[in-house]
Amino acid sequence: MTGPTPEGDFELDAVIIGGCGHVGLPLAVALASRGARVGIYDVSQAAVETVNAGRLPFAEPGAAEPLREARAAGRLKASSDPAIVGTGEHVIVVIGTPVDAHLNPDQAAIPNALGGCAQYLRDGQILILRSTIYPGVTALVEKTIAALGVKLDIAFCPERIAEGKAMTELFELPQIISARTAQGAERASALFRRLTDHLVVMTPEEAELAKLFTNVWRYIKFATANQLYMMANDGGLDFERIRQGLGEDYPRAADMPAAGFAAGPCLFKDTMQLAAFNNNNFALGHTAMTINEGMPLYLVHRLEQRFDLASMTVGILGMAFKGGSDDIRSSLSYKLKRILAFKAGAVLCTDPYVTVDPALRPLEEVISRSDLLVVAAPHPEYRELVTDKPVADIWNILGQGVRI
Repeated sequence: MTGPTPEGDFELDAVIIGGCGHVGLPLAVALASRGARVGIYDVSQAAVETVNAGRLPFAEPGAAEPLREARAAGRLKASSDPAIVGTGEHVIVVIGTPVDAHLNPDQAAIPNALGGCAQYLRDGQILILRSTIYPGVTALVEKTIAALGVKLDIAFCPERIAEGKAMTELFELPQIISARTAQGAERASALFRRLTDHLVVMTPEEAELAKLFTNVWRYIKFATANQLYMMANDGGLDFERIRQGLGEDYPRAADMPAAGFAAGPCLFKDTMQLAAFNNNNFALGHTAMTINEGMPLYLVHRLEQRFDLASMTVGILGMAFKGGSDDIRSSLSYKLKRILAFKAGAVLCTDPYVTVDPALRPLEEVISRSDLLVVAAPHPEYRELVTDKPVADIWNILGQGVRI
């Protein structure tokens, strides 16, 4: 599955499928900032229009100005027409493997998504899978492409960025490169050398597991901290004070995270993918899921022990899945909201970043109307919060050792 790449044969250096999202757009902007001619194919016409207007569809620090510069220089364009896929030498797919309502991975999601633009794939291109995928999906895509009769290279180069740090980490973190052939690996390497010289070469199967292992490791670490938090909290002690004390000038404890809601579009999903890969024989991963997904229930249970929730209005501060973000995908704040809607007299929600939820109220209104407050996302704006209302603060963002 290799083919020639004649100089100047392609209008664009790269086209990113699904490129208006949190993974694809920072990559497009980063490549364009290093001189590449980049196209984006995305089915969201609204997002395409936003990008072509030189604006970000979501918050990503450091990306706004290089996006405007790339658009002004004519190095980046977005389209909802799949024909743009045929204009790029490197076709980068940022669609990942989702899990369904029963926590089963949909291994056919990427091949199915490619079906919508398969007619535009051309000999000489290289197809690069970028998002987290179920082990074996690279091989499945290779078979799908082979059946089309198109001669192109295929690589899997998983993204490794954290939301809010993309425009730093794309240039600083090592890039994993994997392909079945030496030519595929070299072509993918040449593209990502535009961003960094630090490349790590693996086989596709190794890279698939490496990406899953990375996210699962983080998810398990968060679960460990949350379990320890519950132990300390149930014993009437301040977990954060203990964590800070045991980690002071002690490097072996430096990676212990703070307690909080471990959520977002990747960690839980990828833990379930790895469990499915191992025939659901993943007790550690399933336990981590139970702990992390159970944090909102634990919080409400503790509140019920101290307050008459049924007669109270509870204000939730922060609906994004993490601090400083506007992304509500898989946010446990909404799970907390559903639980409190059943348990409390009323629930009010606020967030300084989220713009897609019309039910959100201004912070001042939520504070004034609530009897009890819960810090659900550790936004920096809440650090200066001053109130005489009781506050449940798992994150300890107020720095007062507040316990529930």
